[in-house]
Amino acid sequence: MAAVPNTFDIEIIRSARRTRTAAGRIVDGRIQVRVPANLLPHEEAQLVDDIVAKINRKTTATARTDADLTRRAQVLNRTVLDGQATIGSVRWVTNQSQRWGSCSPATGDIRISHRLRNVPDYVLDSVLVHELTHTFIHDGHSADFWSWADKAPYAERAKGFLEAWGRMTVAEE
Repeated sequence: MAAVPNTFDIEIIRSARRTRTAAGRIVDGRIQVRVPANLLPHEEAQLVDDIVAKINRKTTATARTDADLTRRAQVLNRTVLDGQATIGSVRWVTNQSQRWGSCSPATGDIRISHRLRNVPDYVLDSVLVHELTHTFIHDGHSADFWSWADKAPYAERAKGFLEAWGRMTVAEE
């Protein structure tokens, strides 16, 4: 099987409580691998390589590109916002740690935090609709703004998800 290139930074956490198993997950754009503390260096390296490869295969298969974001925004604009939004570029960015997304209303350029790459579709859709709404409602987060932004499917559920996700990611840092 061909090796999958690593697209994440790797953080190895050695645990005296682990005796045989290892686990890995993506946290804030990096792969955290938890391994037993008593492993020999070559055993640890092999275990980490295996876990990183598995995670990379999973994320590569479901990777969302800038082009995917643009297509998704176009569909949401048409189906949820009655085509009112002005779409410039829509892209993933890695420099937003305090916001889920941002928008330049004058150009319709939308930036979505890389932290949302693996969230459920309805959450990403809600953030996109929110940012798209900024392109045609220019008076901030007014009642009129929310009447449009909340038209995203499962908007209320997405807000709850993002609130919890934000607390979890802050707690892990």
